[in-house]
Amino acid sequence: AVQAFAALPEAAALSAANKRIVNILKKSGGEAAAAVDRARLADGAEQDLYHAFQRLAPQVEADYGSGDFTGALKALATAKPAVDRYFDDVMVMADDPAIRANRLALLRGVAATMNRVADISKLA
Repeated sequence: AVQAFAALPEAAALSAANKRIVNILKKSGGEAAAAVDRARLADGAEQDLYHAFQRLAPQVEADYGSGDFTGALKALATAKPAVDRYFDDVMVMADDPAIRANRLALLRGVAATMNRVADISKLA
């Protein structure tokens, strides 16, 4: 499944983004909010990333649960535009602690979905 994912054109960018997310979360310590507060999400890239992973998470979980690991990883490839836009448009470590904590919570959820089958940051 990981080899099939690695062969996708989106794999390198998603792997690098996942590595970046994991590093941001490690450096942030316990700063992330317990859950994403949708009211704090800015319009545009932040909302798009949230909605992309709200749609993806159930599909990835279902594929994972049925043993279709390749399907789960291929589904993640559809998130590349939202992930790219997020990192182009959003500063995760915002000065406002509540916004920063919310953004970290969002990234924690993204990482959990991206790494459900395997730690794809290892491909970077």
